[in-house]
Amino acid sequence: MTAYDMLSEPIRKYIRDKKWESLRPIQEAAIQKIMTTDTNYVLISRTASGKTEAAFLPILSKVNFKEQGVKVLYISPLIALINDQFTRVEQLCMYLDVPVTKWHGEASKGQKDRLIKDPAGIMLITPESIEAMFVNKPHNVRHLFSDLEYVVIDEIHSFLGSDRGVHLQSLLNRLQKVNHKKFSIVGLSATVSDANQYIELKDFLGTSENTKIIRDNTPKPINAVFKYFPGTVEELPLDLLKDLYVRTRESKVLIFPNTRGRVEEVAVKLKQISDKVGGHKNYFAHHSSVDKEVREYVEFFAKNSTLQNFAISCTSTLELGIDIGNVDEVVQIDATHSIASLIQRVGRSGRREDKASNLFLYATTEWSLIQSLACWLLYKEQYIEPISVNKKPYDVLVHQILSIVKGRSGITLRELLEDFADNSTFKDITAEETEEIIDHLREIDFLEKLGNEYIIGIEGEKVVNTKDFYSLFNTPTFFKVGNQGVKIGELPLSPQIRENENIYLSAKIWKIINIDYQTKKIEVIPAKDGKKPMFLGDGADTAHQIRQKMLEVLVSKEEFDFLDKDGQEIVNMLRKEFSIFDINHPETDRPLLSSNEKLIFYSFTSSKINRTLSFIMNVLGIDHHLDKDILFEIEHSQSDFVSIMKNIDWEAMNLNKIMTDMAEDIPKMLDFSKWGIYLPVHYQAELLKSRYFDFEGCRDYLQRLRCIEN
Repeated sequence: MTAYDMLSEPIRKYIRDKKWESLRPIQEAAIQKIMTTDTNYVLISRTASGKTEAAFLPILSKVNFKEQGVKVLYISPLIALINDQFTRVEQLCMYLDVPVTKWHGEASKGQKDRLIKDPAGIMLITPESIEAMFVNKPHNVRHLFSDLEYVVIDEIHSFLGSDRGVHLQSLLNRLQKVNHKKFSIVGLSATVSDANQYIELKDFLGTSENTKIIRDNTPKPINAVFKYFPGTVEELPLDLLKDLYVRTRESKVLIFPNTRGRVEEVAVKLKQISDKVGGHKNYFAHHSSVDKEVREYVEFFAKNSTLQNFAISCTSTLELGIDIGNVDEVVQIDATHSIASLIQRVGRSGRREDKASNLFLYATTEWSLIQSLACWLLYKEQYIEPISVNKKPYDVLVHQILSIVKGRSGITLRELLEDFADNSTFKDITAEETEEIIDHLREIDFLEKLGNEYIIGIEGEKVVNTKDFYSLFNTPTFFKVGNQGVKIGELPLSPQIRENENIYLSAKIWKIINIDYQTKKIEVIPAKDGKKPMFLGDGADTAHQIRQKMLEVLVSKEEFDFLDKDGQEIVNMLRKEFSIFDINHPETDRPLLSSNEKLIFYSFTSSKINRTLSFIMNVLGIDHHLDKDILFEIEHSQSDFVSIMKNIDWEAMNLNKIMTDMAEDIPKMLDFSKWGIYLPVHYQAELLKSRYFDFEGCRDYLQRLRCIEN
């Protein structure tokens, strides 16, 4: 029986009405498996290959929606993605007369009320909205979700290796507990390739033996062009912008700079060039600080502009699967920090089956060019960064303790410990550790004991009774930016935000004339003084393999046909500089340049290991400076630097005490963990050790290290 024949007649009619000539490979494979088993599946296939339908065609054919209860829960990392997918799923469900309900902070209250009155069909939701339901309306959780048959998790890779992913794991465990029978999970992803990642994915969904991977390896042709234009952190080179304008003026294009400030700069300056030469006006900025209505207009315009060209300068807000229609080209300005991100971005172009993806990459510094080449070469080797697994997520445990106590309005210690013993998310955290954390929460008034039961304490109430409680990520303080009563967008408060400074926002330049800290509002006027706007940047960690590949590029003789003449000259120049080092094994050899004033140690390793190396040097009293996250400048007096680093007495260093002191003395070090600050201090130290630093990776790196001197 063919995959098409296995589907129900209403779904087959949907396919006929859509005039599909055939099913996509991922759809064929998924239908055969999902229709005949109750196994968990992860569907891995490139962007725009029909993964959503691959999950929903068989699920809708298989599930009996005449039975009471929400039968399918679709979980997404983004509200925008829910709004986007809602239309596609609703169209499908019309053929079955199955209701589809969006459930998030911006969704219709009337729709939600109807669903509570008569639970049925499919719900689209974020993890944070599930959490809010557990905390505020736990009876609704059981009422709505006790008959679930399928959970579909979109962009599942975006959850892996993060607190938000651990949180989702815990929520899935809690949903399973209220369910009458075991539901099946289908995850969707474009960016998982490594066998080790398969293991992590299977663990993420519960039981490895009950989870299978379905992968579509159909290659997608990609045309890549790399160009080099030397620039500065403060401003992009005009020649780059002119070249970018000429290359993209007759295309539909997404442009990915790496920061919000640069996103705005690109949108403003391309529009200025276009205005001067009489080109189109469709230049937009799209990122989380842009007003929601403006973002939605940009998405709508892109999706519906069959005749008009456009250029959207954006952050990762358009990296995930929001459908903005067909894009001709993707532009990346300076290196991505991860291969996963590059895969997502490249996949946004050439969405039609017969079209190649087009990538233009501009580099503005030597190291950005080398990192871009390294990322591209690893991308072609199908490498993706390993997932960092948090085996003991103490900080997420704090959040879930508060959530369960609040939702139950009183619970005994035995019941609370049983809840966590049954939750596989916390299987590596002992009952004794959990009890110690509960005792600490009681000491700081986050919990209170009444008789045998725990309830939320006075200090806990202040935290639990806010919208911010439902999420595991820190939300910066945003100020609304407006001009004469018209909202333009929002900006996170930072020391750079000052009166009389110019800023980029919504593809225009504005001058800040007033900041009201009480109402959290910034008043701006159009800037006409020619003063350069502030550049608002942010950083991200880069993996060891990318840095190692950079060194491989520098010691190889390979010419790159996709690289322009200026770029190839920079590569050749750097290769000449590094030719003084006899590097034969880039996996272990590292250059050490010695001059009269200082040593320069090129570490070529991950951001986390670099952070750890810097920390160790501080402990050992080695005067140093880490530059560009690539090299360490060290005082020449430390000529025995290599010997010191190779012979570290890790036991004598007493890392636990140093980490504990650091957690107590510099609380901001824990900014990466929203709930870590409420842990006993030695658990805070454990978080620092395992999440901010990488001591295990660092020890291994130093043991294998061979410094090659000039």
